[in-house]
Amino acid sequence: MIPDLQRVADVIRDVAERELVPHFVTLSADDIGEKSPGDFVTAVDLAMEKALAAALVPLLPGSLVVGEEAVHDDRGILALLEGDAPVWVLDPLDGTGNFTQGLPTVAVIVALVIKGETVAGWIYDPLNGRMAIAGKGEGAFMGSHRLKVARPAEDRSLNGSIYGRFVRLSEPYQRIWGRGRGVLGNVFNTRCVGQEYLARVMGRMHFGVYTRMKPWDHAAGFLLHQEAGGVARMGDGTDYRPAERGHVCLLTPDEDLWHTMHEQLIKPAMAEDATRAKAKA
Repeated sequence: MIPDLQRVADVIRDVAERELVPHFVTLSADDIGEKSPGDFVTAVDLAMEKALAAALVPLLPGSLVVGEEAVHDDRGILALLEGDAPVWVLDPLDGTGNFTQGLPTVAVIVALVIKGETVAGWIYDPLNGRMAIAGKGEGAFMGSHRLKVARPAEDRSLNGSIYGRFVRLSEPYQRIWGRGRGVLGNVFNTRCVGQEYLARVMGRMHFGVYTRMKPWDHAAGFLLHQEAGGVARMGDGTDYRPAERGHVCLLTPDEDLWHTMHEQLIKPAMAEDATRAKAKA
């Protein structure tokens, strides 16, 4: 049985209030490290993951945990996503680089995966107190407000995030956005996918392209986006699963924009990338 969604939300809030919020703009240099160049980890990431795991597992006896920081130490943990036991997928502090610089664009992301499928997701903005919650087939909510993706009347008013070197260097990307605003609007990346997912389900942002398919980044967000009425699929048109190791994904507010961006950006960018890979082989 899935735990009460609001009870889980309360746990996330409580842990963040205790382990994260008091340390915003107060971290010392000794509290900050790098897993690899430019990939930061802080004492807050580690404390949050430990506290979340300890608080969430008792809500669902027999459940396991896949946390970003634990996977860094042991990638074998990812195999739990394809097992039979329920799994809590944790990004204890999304936007760590922002956090270390005193920028308030951060999030806490939690998903519940059962038999390889995301059944519930939570994205929390700990510095502003906003919590988005989704249960599969139950819609997406922020408090009592039902969340809904949106699309502006004109495509030049669209805005969204696009990550991935092979996408951003592609001919179609350069043609559409090389000079800034294009026929499909504006692109800006916040370095915090959790905040970008929140912006989309609140109707303030419209599309997203991602190429690093880490489950802690996307399992909750995909479900929230879909439950808010949006379209979210992999670049080859297949459905996303938390154990996904696919090349690229695309999220839009409706089918029409998904197919437009897929034809005008994703397909040709993937073809260019495949050609480059073949030339190097």
